[in-house]
Amino acid sequence: MPEIELPIITDRLVLRRFEAEDLERFHGYQSLPETARFLLRNELTKTKSMEVLGRYANFEFNQEGDWVCLAIEHKDKPGLLGEVVLKWLEGTGQGELGWILHPEARGHGIATEAAEAVMKLAFEKLAFHRIEAKLDALNDGSAGICKRLGMRLEATLVDNWHYKGQWATENIYAILDSEWRTRHHPWTRTIS
Repeated sequence: MPEIELPIITDRLVLRRFEAEDLERFHGYQSLPETARFLLRNELTKTKSMEVLGRYANFEFNQEGDWVCLAIEHKDKPGLLGEVVLKWLEGTGQGELGWILHPEARGHGIATEAAEAVMKLAFEKLAFHRIEAKLDALNDGSAGICKRLGMRLEATLVDNWHYKGQWATENIYAILDSEWRTRHHPWTRTIS
């Protein structure tokens, strides 16, 4: 597996490793019920935020089951805006994509831009075959991001998740490397 070169720079953003200085801002959004609404866990305590941030800062991405969680910040204005995650799923060349943003960063295309950069890494540098995103069916904001990324709704699993005391329907969005290439490099063609 090729080394992940950081930081990843986009038009407006820097995706980088988490640092100890991110703790206050990280806890600031991770402790909010609105942030945890569509997560399989509740909001984080300060102690749990420290623990999670430590794991994020010290990620390894060498084998199936590993994941990379990158801090998102504006290129011209330091300060944590949120995070974007790529998990290496079991099975050759498959990954799962996710994101969490500070409430102030939502609605500005930041998650889409960060996720697209991570998809580019997954498909063009890490040679992944397929990327998926799993969402609560009520999470319209993340569904919109998936659609803007060119992902298709691949499955709807009714009452598949039980979390926070209730059943939830899971939507799975996905994109293949061939679909990515067609969308981002339409002049190339796969020859079989």
